[in-house]
Amino acid sequence: MPIRRLVLKLCLAAVATASASTALAADVVRLGVTAGPHAQIAEVAKKVAARDGLEIRIVEFQDYIQPNAALDAGDLDANSYQHAPFLESQIKARGYKIAAVGNTVTFPMGFYSKRYKSLADLPRGAKVGIQNDPSNSGRALALLQKAGVLKLKPGAGISATTADIVENPKGLQVVQLEAAQLARSLDDLDASAINTNFAIQAGLVPTRDAIAIEDAKSPYANLLAVRIVDKDKPWVAKLVRAYQSPEVKAFVSEKFAGSMVPAF
Repeated sequence: MPIRRLVLKLCLAAVATASASTALAADVVRLGVTAGPHAQIAEVAKKVAARDGLEIRIVEFQDYIQPNAALDAGDLDANSYQHAPFLESQIKARGYKIAAVGNTVTFPMGFYSKRYKSLADLPRGAKVGIQNDPSNSGRALALLQKAGVLKLKPGAGISATTADIVENPKGLQVVQLEAAQLARSLDDLDASAINTNFAIQAGLVPTRDAIAIEDAKSPYANLLAVRIVDKDKPWVAKLVRAYQSPEVKAFVSEKFAGSMVPAF
C-alpha cells in the first residue's frame, strides 16, 4: 500500500473508534478539512456544535483530492474545504455521490510574487504558476485576463483551461502545479496564483501581499459537503447551524481581517 494511503487509513482509523456507521450512533461526525484556516474554523464550529449535542471529530488533509474520496467511501461523514465549482468538477470526473448542504466562507484567490508588484509588471516569457485542477485553474486564468496580461476564448468561463488562451502578448509560460505546491514554488516562479488557505499557511497576507486578488463577492463560496444519502439527516442540520453561527462569523471576521469573508 502506498505510504500516502497508509497514513490516511491510520489517520481515519484514529477517529473512527467504536462505530463505523455513517454518522456515528451518538451524533458523532467525522469532518474532513484541509490544514490551516479550514481546520481553525472547524475548531470553532466544533465548540458550537457540542452545545447542540453534536460531536465533531476533525480529520486534517494536506491536499484537495483525498477529502472527497474519503467522504464518498464512507471514511468521513462530511467535509469542509472546497468551493462549488471544484465539487461539481470532482463529481463529474469521479462520480461521487456527495452534495453541498451549506455555505461557509469565501477565500478570494490572489496572485503573489517575490519579484514584481503587479501582473502588468511581468516581463515577456515570465513563468506564472496556476493550479492544475480544472475549477481553480479557470479561476486563476480569469484573474490573468482581468489584469489584461492574456485573453481567453469568449465563453470559456470558470472552466477555462490553458487551451482557451487566445492571446498571450507577453508570451507567459503557464506552469500548472498542485494547489498545495504553489506557495512553495514562489522562488522558482515569477508569479503564482495561490488559494488563500495555502497562502495563509505560507505566512502570506492576501490583503497585504497579493499583487492581484479576486473581489470578495465571487462564485467561489466554500461549502459543507456530505453524502447524498445523508443530506436530510438531523445531524447535518446541526453541522450547518454550527458553521453558520455568530461565533464562526465573528471568528472569521476577527482572525482573518478580510482575507476571507463569511458566505452565509
